[in-house]
Amino acid sequence: MKFKIAILGAGNVAWNLAPALEDAGHEITEVYSRDIRKAKEITERLYATDPTDDLDFSESKAQIFILAIKDSAISEVADEVILPEGSILVHTSGAVPLDILGYSSASYTGIFYPLQSFTKGKKMEMDEVPFLLESEDEETLQKLKKLAKSLSPMIYTVRSKDRKAIHVAAVFASNFTNHMIRIAEEIMRRQGLDFEMLKPLIIETISKSLQLGAKKAQTGPAIREDYETLEDHHRFLNYNEELAEIYRLISQDIIDS
Repeated sequence: MKFKIAILGAGNVAWNLAPALEDAGHEITEVYSRDIRKAKEITERLYATDPTDDLDFSESKAQIFILAIKDSAISEVADEVILPEGSILVHTSGAVPLDILGYSSASYTGIFYPLQSFTKGKKMEMDEVPFLLESEDEETLQKLKKLAKSLSPMIYTVRSKDRKAIHVAAVFASNFTNHMIRIAEEIMRRQGLDFEMLKPLIIETISKSLQLGAKKAQTGPAIREDYETLEDHHRFLNYNEELAEIYRLISQDIIDS
């Protein structure tokens, strides 16, 4: 089944999702952004899609409207958008519940959450992305499953409360991990050292963690309870009290786990 789809948003998710949906055979009818230039950045990568900065979609041919915008704007845009009768409105957030769409003009609502970190300019292979779906209407859920299956074999039906837990876990696994790598980069740069020498270690750490399980894969001075090294590292970080405290808290949590 092929769908006519409108994308509301022009950020990282929209940049990746719109062409992937088109490549899967669906028609992207419109891309919306308050900044029309951002909408055009995406429509220029598509076959025949109209950019728009107008939330009146009453004459749109789209069947599914995908809100791919920041979490804080979902409620406002969902309430303002004017949709045709019979339309399905979904959002792509991992943290925002389904009922936030309850006051929209959509006939049906749902969640279409791709569990991945997206960046403009870096193409993501969608067949490697899990899609988490939710709807209170069974027919709508089946349509979302067909849409998701056209992109990826990894499809999950997940309730809002469970999706929140997944999103929190994802922040630890992805965002916090990336932040730790950024800290490592800064430490190396401050010392005038080449960060490249840490890359094999980072790759091996992630690979081993996924292969063995994170608990079994844990190494380092904290798991060994090597307090002399821990104290030495803490003293080294005294130039930045916040970093020193992060080091202390995480080390203690490893010891306690």
